[in-house]
Amino acid sequence: MLFKDSVSLIPKCFLVGDSLFRLSLCISTTPYALHKTRCPVFPSLSSLLDIHQVFVVKFLESFFVSFINFCLGEMDLSLLGSEVDALPHLSTNFIWPKEYLVDVQGQLQVPVVNLDGFLREDEEATQYAAKLIREVCSNHGFFQVINHGVDSRLIREAHNQIDNFFKLPIRRKLSVPKTLASMWGYSGAHAHRFSSKLPWKETLSFPYHDNTLEHVVTNYFKSNIGEDFEQAGVIFQKYCDGMKQLGLKLMELLAISLGVDRLHYRELFSDGCSIMRCNNYPSCHQPSLTLGTGPHCDPTSITILHQDLVGGLHVFADNKWKMVQPRLDALVVNIGDTFTALSNGRYKSCLHRAVVNKYKERKSLAFFLCPKEDKVLRAPDSVVGMDGTKQYPDFTWSDLLHFTQKHYRADQATLPNFINWLLSSKTTN
Repeated sequence: MLFKDSVSLIPKCFLVGDSLFRLSLCISTTPYALHKTRCPVFPSLSSLLDIHQVFVVKFLESFFVSFINFCLGEMDLSLLGSEVDALPHLSTNFIWPKEYLVDVQGQLQVPVVNLDGFLREDEEATQYAAKLIREVCSNHGFFQVINHGVDSRLIREAHNQIDNFFKLPIRRKLSVPKTLASMWGYSGAHAHRFSSKLPWKETLSFPYHDNTLEHVVTNYFKSNIGEDFEQAGVIFQKYCDGMKQLGLKLMELLAISLGVDRLHYRELFSDGCSIMRCNNYPSCHQPSLTLGTGPHCDPTSITILHQDLVGGLHVFADNKWKMVQPRLDALVVNIGDTFTALSNGRYKSCLHRAVVNKYKERKSLAFFLCPKEDKVLRAPDSVVGMDGTKQYPDFTWSDLLHFTQKHYRADQATLPNFINWLLSSKTTN
């Protein structure tokens, strides 16, 4: 049956959608280009290439919209009757090996750091916050912050705006593509980079910096998504402004906790270009077979995350997967590989993952604080002096970014593998 066959393609919608959309664009702009192109999903489509160009475009447009709308649940599924109850297994592209799917065991005891006193420059409160951060970052590197100075109404509005984006028809979202040559744009399951162990999610990523008078986020939304999303750009411009300021204050706390000059890290990150990533994890009928995000350590310095109440963030600590309980009034902060190197290995970049829910979609907003790409990154001399040994060679953020975007899929061993690659590259050159 046609409907039953269509249902079996639901997990592949991200993969197929991109191919079909680009195929239709190719036909409409270059009539004969497709004589050298074969559709990877529907090989018989090649037989249409000799048909008049306009007919092919209309066929693809109609088929594309119907197919993707069906896959994303925008058609009336009541037409299918009991067929929906007999959903097939996930596509193998989305199935993860069993060793990645070990069940969560309890809740991670994440310290909640109250930043109110620190932001008011209360010395006693500052030292207490630094002590909490030093203890947790020496262990697994995850903590939550409250009274952080970012308006809760702004956070709520950012969630509302990204909701509107993810509810767009897939063809509209695919018009903001994330290509191999760029980190920015829309991505469905990271299918533009990988073909196996695909994450059950879609993302929108865009850059942020405050080095010019230009509102880079507002302009990104307006020019890349459309004028109807200009207000969303305004909201996320303010959101990123708040995250950047919070990130720099956290850099001060991290410096205090390590016993180095309070402004050391703040100055290092003040002129950097950071990454904002909005994640949507759709509900999944077989969540035990896949992951929303696979196990990895963040390559960046620190991540500031706001998650909704659905939950799904797991951290690998004490040789067990443990859940981070969501709090709407809190932001989750974790150490990344870059800051592990900047602390000479004292602070840990911890393995974490995201799981999906059978009945509810989940959303999160992740801000990755990054240094300027050409700045040389090294641990402070005072930290190395106390430790006695320098654990990592000097590198730039552009080196690590290039490694993770072109050569390596981030996992628990990104940093040591990057260092090996960096040293071998220097030897070769």
